[in-house]
Amino acid sequence: MAAFFTTWLQFTVLLTPFFVLSMFLSMTIGWPESDRRRLAIRIGVASFAASIILFYFGNWIFHVFGITVDAFRIGGGALLFLTAVGLVQGDHQSSKPRPIESSDIAVVPLAIPITVGPGTTGALLVIGAQTTDVNLRLITTASLIAAIAGLTGILLLGSFLERVLRLRGITIISKLTGLFLSAMAAEMLFTGIRSFFK
Repeated sequence: MAAFFTTWLQFTVLLTPFFVLSMFLSMTIGWPESDRRRLAIRIGVASFAASIILFYFGNWIFHVFGITVDAFRIGGGALLFLTAVGLVQGDHQSSKPRPIESSDIAVVPLAIPITVGPGTTGALLVIGAQTTDVNLRLITTASLIAAIAGLTGILLLGSFLERVLRLRGITIISKLTGLFLSAMAAEMLFTGIRSFFK
């Protein structure tokens, strides 16, 4: 149970739900609530599919491209840190996309790369390559499902949360998420560098 909770918390931070929510709300300005709900479900399904593929086929991807786990841990940690810096500085607010009237945005860009971005991709590949025990893989998969379900739930409540938190509240929470994300990125980098020099 402890392993499930820890992994779920890691995935929840990696998926940066309040950053995704702020982008989701800004890209669906003026949409009816029913359309927002349908879009939220599509984002959840697309994010889950992408995450599962990355998690289960990480070892194969490493083998094909001749990449070591430590090298990818360093690269993934660096990308994750850049994502965290963007969250803390609020870069996404300066490049807010214009309102769109098509639900084609579910997969790109909202699922990939906003939800499952470069940093999340790197983390999933590293975790997948390290997790060889079957039971641990099942626990990790369940944690991933729970994290994406939580993200989808937040998006489904998007219109309500927009009224309650307002843009300022969502931005503050997104910045706090960035702080936790930067700590996870530093841990990935330090572990990769330490293993590399050994």
